[in-house]
Amino acid sequence: MVYLCITIHFCTLTVRNNLKPIDMNKIILTLISIIFACNSILGQTTDEKYSEDVQSVDAIIKAYYDVASGSSSDPWEFERDTYTHSKNAHIILLDENGKADLVKLEVLQNQLRMSERKDFYEKELKRKVSQFGNIVQVWSAYEMRDEPETSTNKRALVSIQLHYEQGRWWIDGWTNQNETDQNSIVTKFLTKE
Repeated sequence: MVYLCITIHFCTLTVRNNLKPIDMNKIILTLISIIFACNSILGQTTDEKYSEDVQSVDAIIKAYYDVASGSSSDPWEFERDTYTHSKNAHIILLDENGKADLVKLEVLQNQLRMSERKDFYEKELKRKVSQFGNIVQVWSAYEMRDEPETSTNKRALVSIQLHYEQGRWWIDGWTNQNETDQNSIVTKFLTKE
């Protein structure tokens, strides 16, 4: 539909401005180039766009942090985030008292859509990976920042469960707990061998 509108617009310009056949050929070639460019950019499947994100545990954990991080002017990467998670992935957020709140990925994304995006960056501090067959457990400590290069004391620990199927990795779920004055889980994790 968009391409049809562009074509009609160019034809209208041609008639209105009495362009010569040579000029019309240039317009048609330009239009064809624009159509092919749009198709190659907009026509990519999610597999083509994000397949590198799910080829290794390192890649999917990098993508996990990338989608959460960015400046207030960056668009959210919900499509990429959804692509890395399995269909029934579960998210458990623990409050400062250890009370668990189970949240679906779609609900979490909708909450983010409804709120104003702020500069926010997650910087991984340490990772521990255990793998048995097609199952992987990742422990990852990270820091939450307002600027990419400025350290803070806002830290958390996340447990991420993954599995390998159909030639790629999937995030099946994750459990997150922030460090508090009463709970020094990240400090303990960072100092433990």
